Amino acid sequence: MSAFVTDGPLDPNPAARPPEAAAAPPSELPLTGERTIPGLDVENYWFRRHEVVYLRLAPLCADREVLEAGFGEGYGADLLAGVARRVIGVDYDESAVAHVRARYPKVQAHHGNLAELPLADASVDVVVNFQVIEHLWDQSQFVAECLRVLRPGGTLLMSTPNRVTFTPGSDTPINPFHTRELNAAELTELLVDGGFTMRSMSGVFHGAALRALDAKHGGSIIEAQIARALADAPWPAELLADVAAVTSADFDLLDADEADIDASLDLVAIAVRP
Repeated sequence: MSAFVTDGPLDPNPAARPPEAAAAPPSELPLTGERTIPGLDVENYWFRRHEVVYLRLAPLCADREVLEAGFGEGYGADLLAGVARRVIGVDYDESAVAHVRARYPKVQAHHGNLAELPLADASVDVVVNFQVIEHLWDQSQFVAECLRVLRPGGTLLMSTPNRVTFTPGSDTPINPFHTRELNAAELTELLVDGGFTMRSMSGVFHGAALRALDAKHGGSIIEAQIARALADAPWPAELLADVAAVTSADFDLLDADEADIDASLDLVAIAVRP
């Protein structure tokens, strides 16, 4: 995968960004199934499932220089920009870069390849990579790039679907956008072999309200949503209302001493560059 950057190297001391009031109207990103978009009732479950990780880990970005590698729609980078000293975003999708520049002016959005990040060595304090590693063809190369751009003692925050529960019983991802999914042991091995020291491995789980919805919708609110999407038919009003009402607080983020990580929905790793 060849590396490319349309904007040139990132300036470590950028000029002041334009105020939010001067930002262009937000552009529209299509719902592709690859990235999560906020504000859509049918997408709300997945949005909240991702949002909870940003909310819980945002304090680790407070007053730090942060890179989000693969920012998608950009809502997460914008959330982190509310606490960080600076948030740089790099994404391979030019339409996503244009969208973020228009909608989230607090984020420095740049077009680039995650296999060769357009940042200098030891230039950021935190790298955020949520729900992205499973899309990459060369995961080890990306981890090496994270190590390179982090300052000594810097932190890598990573989340990814848990292969054990996302694609049970198979090494072949069910999601056509995924190249390789990981379980907790594989994610740990990837990061440690890449030079990082593991600080923690936790998992995203359904809380009490979502477990009640699982029971209400035939055992799995996830499967109920997938069935409607595959049927390409209108959603039942009750299912749509239940999905639209999900909040980030309906998910639990639990450590290995609190729950079986192999039973989690998503894995959340915190690792440190020595």
